[in-house]
Amino acid sequence: MTACYRRLQQCISIAAACALALIFASQPLLAAVVEGVGHASIHNGDIDSARALARQAAMRDMALQYDARISNSDTVENGVLISSRLRVTSDVSARNVQVVDEFRSGQLLRLTLRAEMTAQQSSCGKGAASTLKKRVAITGFPLLYPDHARVGRLDDAGEMLPQQLQARLRNAGSVQVLSATSLRMYDDLLNAPTAQQDDNRLTNVRQLARELGAQFVVSGVIRDLDVADPAAWNTSVLGKLKRSVRAVDQSRRFIADMVIYDGFSGAPVYQQRFSARAQWNAGPGSAKGFASAGFEQTDYGQAVAQVMDDMAQSVTDALNCQPFMTRISRVDGDLATIESGATSGLRPSATLQVYRSAQHFEALDATPELSETGVSITLNNVHPEFASGKLSAHGGQTNIQQDDIAVVW
Repeated sequence: MTACYRRLQQCISIAAACALALIFASQPLLAAVVEGVGHASIHNGDIDSARALARQAAMRDMALQYDARISNSDTVENGVLISSRLRVTSDVSARNVQVVDEFRSGQLLRLTLRAEMTAQQSSCGKGAASTLKKRVAITGFPLLYPDHARVGRLDDAGEMLPQQLQARLRNAGSVQVLSATSLRMYDDLLNAPTAQQDDNRLTNVRQLARELGAQFVVSGVIRDLDVADPAAWNTSVLGKLKRSVRAVDQSRRFIADMVIYDGFSGAPVYQQRFSARAQWNAGPGSAKGFASAGFEQTDYGQAVAQVMDDMAQSVTDALNCQPFMTRISRVDGDLATIESGATSGLRPSATLQVYRSAQHFEALDATPELSETGVSITLNNVHPEFASGKLSAHGGQTNIQQDDIAVVW
């Protein structure tokens, strides 16, 4: 009886432990600050390449420390183990990456990084819309205080930052990028992007999205590019001497606000402030312009590059949670043409749901209201920039018309 009781207790304990493990496993991992170390060999004196390899190794180290999953695969034939594979994976993202230490010993470089690690969210991106490329227009990021750009001649930051953001998004390949970096969305930079109309929208966003055929518009403001101590950058002999012995604060700040707007309504769907601070260790005349070769070689330039990586990833993550939407440009009986095609990932036989876009006469500038029609479009003719297909009901009978919206969830 006692043995049976003990065995029962063991079974209950194991069951409780499994239940707790399932509970904890189902909880999202919280953000945590993690340090990682990476090593790389220096070949032919190329320390920049070694530093890049060491950085990648340190990032992998942090990712595996934070959230690692191990899977094993064995191949057995006739009772004999032929092969065995061990796979370690980690699905996390890093923000605010900082260099803690860099040490060189002969031809070996050791880099220690610190970053805020978070688990990748898996609640979005599982629907059909995640397989389609949404059109995104990237506008300019004007400088709130142009005087901040004096050191290093960073006056072009307002156009170069969104161009760098475009390049990262194009390389990722998850959205269609439309360039509008010369356009400025805000008149009041001090209060942007919060200075909107009473219904929390921007009419110029809707106009721009309509002109470019964009579903979303990304815009922002660079709020700070200034050096921490402007006096540290005077051209006197004493100033140069202090900089050479690092007797002054040579750090520089970077703060930018980014907002993603829905092009159909003008309403913001994502807003975030990004910031960094690092040493501005550019040599005399070596950094001329934002994202120039000299700029990117500075600690500050590398910190800003990491921030822009975070910005691009934030755009991808935010839009992955949004449906795919496109306008209906023409209706003829039970045939309809939409303003998106193969470049968006649409293929023949794809089905889109039709929503009616309506505005009230007493508020023609207000956000259009979308109502479900119960009608769908099945595509049978797909071109690069547009597609056409058959409506599930006659357009005249259901009042489907130009400027109604076709949606994939």
